[in-house]
Formats: sequence, structure tokens, C-alpha cells
Amino acid sequence: MRIEFEVNAERKLNLTTESNVFLPNTTTNLLISSVKSRINSPSKILDLGCGTGVVGIALNEDKLVKQPIYASDLSEEATNCSKVNFEQYQCSADVRNGSMFEPWEGEIFDVIIDDISGISQDVANVSPWFPGVPCDTGRDGTDLVSNIIKNASNHLTHNGLLFFPVLSLSNVDSIIKSANENFTLVERIERKEWPLPEDLKDHIPMLRQLGIENSIKYEERFGIVICYTEIYCASCPKLTL
Repeated sequence: MRIEFEVNAERKLNLTTESNVFLPNTTTNLLISSVKSRINSPSKILDLGCGTGVVGIALNEDKLVKQPIYASDLSEEATNCSKVNFEQYQCSADVRNGSMFEPWEGEIFDVIIDDISGISQDVANVSPWFPGVPCDTGRDGTDLVSNIIKNASNHLTHNGLLFFPVLSLSNVDSIIKSANENFTLVERIERKEWPLPEDLKDHIPMLRQLGIENSIKYEERFGIVICYTEIYCASCPKLTL
């Protein structure tokens, strides 16, 4: 199966994918633009949760990747698609299958990009976004992203950067707290609001309960449920004893 993904107004990528591989979306675009705003020379980059490989391809097209691009995903179907797409766009790649940092023991990177699921598992289970894609994030959506934040310093150079998304359909405060506990500098780079998709409107009572528990955040404006996505850059890992 082929899809066309618009990276920006000037560029579209034609990608191979499968029905159970997570498709690139607005968060993908925000991650790409965030990385481009902070690095200006080729870097050793790791894309966690690479899916179709679109992030690595886009950054390589902008000459920001010190080849090979390093990429991994829990889904074997995703890593297979990434390999095809990297080859199509003539991007040398080291693609591995596995969970979070498991495939990268002993490897150190200049930049780590976390594109792994970060929304409440309860929301993911009723959403159209994860067809056959594992999303074991916990009720408040923090399990995977917090794990990555806590372990990223083991895989970053001294001046390395960690980019990660925070979606309001998760416990935002808990994720940011974890980032501040593990890094000296945590900076928000991008923010985009978006209306709740039609597919989820039948589940608003569940969202309200999750909101009461502080498991997610959203606003209701004139009868419309508004969510948001933010991209953060963390640097200067704190030393742990």
C-alpha cells in the first residue's frame, strides 16, 4: 500500500506502508519542524517508533542526518516498511526491531526523536489511530514516554537533544515533571490545537471521566472538544547516582 504524506507546502513523500503500521500525522510534522529548528548540521539521529521512516527521510532530505539514520519500532511490519522507504529515498539506514531502547544497547546519539505512542490507552483503544498497532501506554498515557525520558540520557552525547511529543490526551503534567526530573533544560518548541475527531465524539463521557482523574486534558469551547499537541526538546541530562 502507498500513501502520500505532505511534509510541508513544498514537499510530499510517497511512502510504502501496511494497514497495521501507524501512519504519519500532525505530530509527525511538528516533530520534523522542531528538530529542524534546533539542529543545523548533520547529526547522529535515532528515531524511536519510526513507523514508515518518514521522520528520518525528511531530515535526511534536509541534510541533517549523519548517515546512517538509526531507526527502530516494536512492529516488524513497520521496520520492513521503513527499510523499503529508506532505500527508495537513498537514505542509508540502520533499522532494528524492538521496544524503546532495547535494540540500542551501548549506542550513543546526538539526537533522539521519540515518536512512540503517548496518549491514554483507553482513548487509543476506541480511536481510529492505532489499527492493529500496540499502544500499551497505561490509563494516563505516560508509561512509554516517561520510560523513554528516564532512559534517554544513557544514549545521548554530552550535548545531545531529546525531542518528544506531549498530547493532551495524556497526563501532561506527569510527563513534563518526569522531563524536568531528568533534564536541566526542558523547552516547549511547538504547540498545535485540534478538535476532537468525529470518531471519538461518542466517547466524550469517557473523556470527561479521564479528565476528572487528571489522566488527560482538554477544553470544551462552544460545544467543541479541543485537544493539543506540544513538542518539547530536553537537553543537559541530570546526573544520577
